[in-house]
Amino acid sequence: MNKQTNLHQVTSAPSPSGRAGVGIKICGMKYPENIIEVGSLLPDYMGFIFWEKSARYFDGEIPNLPKSIKKVGIFVNASLEEILEKIKIHDLQAVQLHGEESVEFCELLKKNTPKLIEVIKVFPILDTFDFSLLEPFEPVCDFFLFDTKGKLPGGNGTTFDWTVLKQYPSSKPFFLSGGIGIEELESIKEILKTNLPIHAIDVNSKFESEPGLKKIELFSSFKDNFEL
Repeated sequence: MNKQTNLHQVTSAPSPSGRAGVGIKICGMKYPENIIEVGSLLPDYMGFIFWEKSARYFDGEIPNLPKSIKKVGIFVNASLEEILEKIKIHDLQAVQLHGEESVEFCELLKKNTPKLIEVIKVFPILDTFDFSLLEPFEPVCDFFLFDTKGKLPGGNGTTFDWTVLKQYPSSKPFFLSGGIGIEELESIKEILKTNLPIHAIDVNSKFESEPGLKKIELFSSFKDNFEL
């Protein structure tokens, strides 16, 4: 890993869908009509949770979405067979591992999926984090995702202390997640001024009227302000 010693101003790179700046991922989608409405706003990624214990568990058929949107399957300690099956059924473009998946499992997944399938490994953070844990995962994951450590593997609606990320020692791009809503816009704009390799901002529970049902106007407002 390349140790970062300072946080510098950097020029924005293209987002996954080609916009200036980092991308937006909206996770925990559940209802077909709502999925289509959110899809019309063109987030870069849309996440579907395939963990049965989640209130946002998705067991339907994903409606047709604009091709620019990458469909992400979220799994928690699932078997390789289950993940491969969901990739095939739903034509997923990314897999997010939200459990205790090992380096060996991530390597096996990479070997058994097309090269275009992105593998995202999640690491929960609260007040501190041992970043040395990431190093063995670098060769077997495309992105990391940092989320707030809580009772559930995600969707807890709270943010972690982002100053911890000043110690991030890698150039591996990552998703920033954990209780991000409209109220966090100014803080997001500040952290995006640093040289941290943030690939996308991940939002979920702060935009819901109930688990899995997103507020279209609220997300639209966030997205419009995020892109300014």
